Amino acid sequence: MTNLVTTKIENGVAIITMDDGKANVLSTAMIGELNDALDAAEDAGAIVVLTGRDGMMSGGFNLKEMQAGPKQAMTLTSLGSKLARRILAFPRPVIYAASGHSIAMGAFLALACDYRMIKAGSFKVGLNETMIGMTMHNFGIELARYRLPLHYFNRCVINAEIFDPKGAIHAGFFDRVVPEEQWAMAGPMAAQMFAQLNKDAFSNTKIRSRKAVFEILDQAIEDDLDPAKIHAV
Repeated sequence: MTNLVTTKIENGVAIITMDDGKANVLSTAMIGELNDALDAAEDAGAIVVLTGRDGMMSGGFNLKEMQAGPKQAMTLTSLGSKLARRILAFPRPVIYAASGHSIAMGAFLALACDYRMIKAGSFKVGLNETMIGMTMHNFGIELARYRLPLHYFNRCVINAEIFDPKGAIHAGFFDRVVPEEQWAMAGPMAAQMFAQLNKDAFSNTKIRSRKAVFEILDQAIEDDLDPAKIHAV
């Protein structure tokens, strides 16, 4: 069995790398391995750097699982939402080091992280759900509403606009574009920056500042599992 996720913990930093050899899709297996990696990082009290293989961060959910049936689609979507919710509440800083394209759930993972950087290049970033015929799930809508600038919300969530790395900063998906020659050290340097923060103060402030949105997101996760509410207005 091929490992989809590798974890290296050293000097208080957990580098978690997704690599399925293709589009780094969020399958049930990938999400399970990411949760295992976060368990290891949490047990070690480590700062997390989440990254992908060169040129590809994540192309979103595994479409084969999504198209297997309504129940399978709801289950996978819920697993992805719970992963993003876990990252939002993770006690240590979570740095998103996007090594390439970040589409759909790949972009939502960026929105869940504390600090987001992307490697410079001809990469695509955005929420393409309505472009490919998928109605946006409630959790995704509410996470986007929380993290994206108001004047970009419609463009990103409803219009499925796709951005290059610089445009993705303005849209609210990322904080920094890193030149290719600086990429290898960008994650470790960001982790060093966050290591200066007091652990308890960071965790407590993170949770306190997001208390209201957690209530909204938790309700959204429940609604996404209720067929009667999927198309409710």
